[in-house]
Formats: sequence, C-alpha cells, structure tokens
Amino acid sequence: MAVFTGAGVAIVTPFNADESINYDKLDELIDYHCKNGTDSIIICGTTGESATMTEEEHMECVKFAIDRARGRIPVIAGTGSNCTRTAVEMSKEAVEYGADGLLLVTPYYNKATQAGLIAHYSAVAKEAKAPIIMYSVASRTGCNIEPATVAELVKSVDNIVGIKEASGNISQVAKIMSLTDGNIELYSGNDDQIVPLLSLGAKGVISVLSNVAPKETHDICEKFFAGDVAGSAALQLKAIPLCEKLFCEVNPIPVKKALKLMGMDCGPLRMPLTELTPGHTEKLRQAMKDFGIKLA
Repeated sequence: MAVFTGAGVAIVTPFNADESINYDKLDELIDYHCKNGTDSIIICGTTGESATMTEEEHMECVKFAIDRARGRIPVIAGTGSNCTRTAVEMSKEAVEYGADGLLLVTPYYNKATQAGLIAHYSAVAKEAKAPIIMYSVASRTGCNIEPATVAELVKSVDNIVGIKEASGNISQVAKIMSLTDGNIELYSGNDDQIVPLLSLGAKGVISVLSNVAPKETHDICEKFFAGDVAGSAALQLKAIPLCEKLFCEVNPIPVKKALKLMGMDCGPLRMPLTELTPGHTEKLRQAMKDFGIKLA
C-alpha cells in the first residue's frame, strides 16, 4: 500500500520576524491542508528551507507536524543529508516520532557514484524502519539517480518503496517504470508534469503548487484516478502559468510570497534566499488571480 496517493504538499516553514520557526502559523497551515484536500504533508523538504535549519530545529519541526496532523493525513519527513550518518540518525528519530514515511534527497555537494547511492540509501533503510521515498533532483544536488540504480534499490531493499522524480526527464521516468515493472511508488516532483507522470503509473505529486491551491492539485490526481483524464489534463494545463510563476525565482521564494498575497503571511526567508522582486511579484499576483485564487 502506498504511503499516499494524490497530492502531497511540500509545505513551507513559517518563520517569525527573528527567523525562529513560527509554530502557531505552522499549526494553521497543517490544519488548512487537512481541511482542503491535501493528501499528505511533506515536512522539512526543499520548500521548507530545511537546508538552513539546525538539526535540532529540523527534528522539532518534524515532530510538531506529526503531532499536529494527529493521523488525519500522512506525514512524510524530509530527512536526507549529504552525510549518510546524519541521514541515518535523523531518519531513525523521525520514525520514533511516528513519521508515516521518509523523503531522502540524494547526497549534495560531495555527491556520490551510483554505487555510493546504493550504499547510502541501503544504510539508511537498514536503520530506519519506515517506507522510504528517494528524491532525485539533480538540478539542485548535482547527483542523478539512474533508472538502473532505482530499480536495484526498490527490488533489493524492502522499505525503499518509491521515488520523487524531479529530473524533468520523462524518458528517464519511463525507464524507471519499465525496469521496476511499475512496482514502485512514483511521485512527480514537478507541478507542471503531474498528468504525464500519472499516465506512466505515478501515485501522485509532491507539490509546491499545493501550498496555494491544495484542492485543485488534489483534483488533478483525483480526476485522473477516476478515469476523467480529460478533466485532469484541463486542470493541469490551467495551472501551467501559475506553476511557471511559482518557479520564476528559486523555490520557495515565490510560494512564500504567494501565501502572503493570500493573507497567509509565513514570515521571512532565511538567507541566502531573498524576497521576490517587485516585477515578479506582480506577475505572480496576476497568475494567481487568473487561476482563481482569492487574494487578501
């Protein structure tokens, strides 16, 4: 059984003015997603600015999300690191807190060979007994998980169950599904490619768009699963201009601005991220209005 099907939100982390984590606002966001069709919460991923958190903050945030979701929807903890030992320890801790699954990005900066990726993921899986979703996003990490590597891990390690595929390479995704005989929990890591990946057998999406349009992102998946492929595709195509604006600058710069435009101010970004430029803000505002999002 999949960790989740449908649209999981790569949730932002709200900060106070002093850049400490705003847990009251995070509580509001979790409740918002539980009430508006989001199928899973992915906490402390890229969109959650985990790269600028201390390990203590990171794990406090994971525990808080699990406690506040209270079993209403699954919570997947981002516990990846470029240090295998750190990934193991954070993953074990998240499992102790009750995480429904783990999202593990490929090692970044020091990177790894394909043999190194197999060793890395296998080491975490051995210690952290929860479903593991690998996260392949070479544009950020400089490290791609090759289809043959994905297939070997999924077939040989029981609790490595899936992959968030954000390469943007549909041919690579198709090869993954071919080599695994479709026996993998595939999630789109790109909001503009949800329907194409669903057509290849994906279980859903781990989404930035869901932060501002949870019901619509859920519906793209729900309509597809119900057999309304045309309706799903229509929603996907309608969302394309907004998806583009949500990535007009480095994620999560635009999506935090979008939430503020909706009256859901999640505070500042942590350096080195900076505020969305005025020109991009106006284009984002217009794309949100065109999509039908109510602005404050």
